[in-house]
Amino acid sequence: MPAMAHLYFRTAILFLIAGICIGIYMSMSGNYAVVGAHAHINLLGWVTSALFGTYLALNPAKATGLLPRLQYIIYVLGVVVMGGSLYLMLDGNTAMTPVVAAASLIAFAGVLLFAVIIFMPARK
Repeated sequence: MPAMAHLYFRTAILFLIAGICIGIYMSMSGNYAVVGAHAHINLLGWVTSALFGTYLALNPAKATGLLPRLQYIIYVLGVVVMGGSLYLMLDGNTAMTPVVAAASLIAFAGVLLFAVIIFMPARK
């Protein structure tokens, strides 16, 4: 398996652990205000990262070079900052709203870079 695919799977499981911890906290506290952050961390973190890893595992020629590494850094940075700031915003810290917006755009840039990876011809 290509190193980038393996890295995405490792990252995905960390996002799943974080998402489950938030879910357990919500259940134990009875405070479901941060359910949006829980959902975003699970969907963008766990599911999307695992799908990126799967694609790269199935297309190892596209998992090498600078672009996949750059895409990984941008996407994961965006999701981490967006998930954390969204949690804080939903928990009542409205000052996090611009951080959520900026981080969402960074994560989106990571998705657009992954689209480039998908559509670029495979190296031989």
